[in-house]
Amino acid sequence: MADEEVLARNFEEHRGQLRAVAYRMLGSVPEAEDAVQETWLKLTRTDTGAIRNLGAWLTTVTGRVCLDLLRARRARREEPIDDTLDTFVPDPVIRSLTPTDPEQEAVRADSVGLALLVVLETLRPDERLAFVLHDLFAVPFDDIAPIVERGAAATRQLVSRARRRVQGATPSVEADLARQKQVLEAFLAASRGGDFEALVAVLHPDVVLRVDSGVLARGAAASKVVHGARTVAAQALTFSQYAGTARLVLVNGSVGMANAPEDGPLSVMGVVVADGRITHMYILADPERLGHLDLAAARDC
Repeated sequence: MADEEVLARNFEEHRGQLRAVAYRMLGSVPEAEDAVQETWLKLTRTDTGAIRNLGAWLTTVTGRVCLDLLRARRARREEPIDDTLDTFVPDPVIRSLTPTDPEQEAVRADSVGLALLVVLETLRPDERLAFVLHDLFAVPFDDIAPIVERGAAATRQLVSRARRRVQGATPSVEADLARQKQVLEAFLAASRGGDFEALVAVLHPDVVLRVDSGVLARGAAASKVVHGARTVAAQALTFSQYAGTARLVLVNGSVGMANAPEDGPLSVMGVVVADGRITHMYILADPERLGHLDLAAARDC
């Protein structure tokens, strides 16, 4: 029993890191938790005496579990009737806009933006794993190579190719939270006031809106990708009646918006702000997935 308690305690020391790896790999909070739990089960079935570096072992095992999940997900999406990638929005991580403790500030600093997660979703599973493990968590090529069934040199090329795609597709982001907040406050005020031109003014002319309303709505007008400031502003006005319960929060480390009244969450919106305007908007309105999220920050504002 003492050995099991020590093993569990050692695993818990690495849980945060493993959850971070799995979330970046999967873009899903519950799937990330499942991957971490599967890693724990594999650890309990392993002769730990042969493990020289527990952290590295756990990270690579979590990577393998996530790779299997990504491959299964990709196989489902290749079915003709499935177009989920077009409107997919990763699970957002929501925090209070005003951090109350150093730990929350550290979480914000380590956050990964929704824009990057959307780009990662377009990579092949082996590209995503190699990029996440090497570029985001500094796992050596030699440790990644067996997972993707390649040599170290080929793994290096895999990461390089993924890095070019990520750098080419990930939008630039305004890093200053105060400037982000000003833009989101202007957007929210214009939405509440039904001011179409004010909404257009806060949006980049080529803004992209991505809405994921879930499996039941997918394929209908509720799940969509919309381009252009005037078109996106018109969509925002359509839902202006709900703006009264929307609150500014941190969404994956950047200022965003959550609409979570007591009778049930409606949506979470992450945005990319650059040069004083919104360039990308990511709205998750899938009731099932919203039910898995921690929305306390949106209700405590």
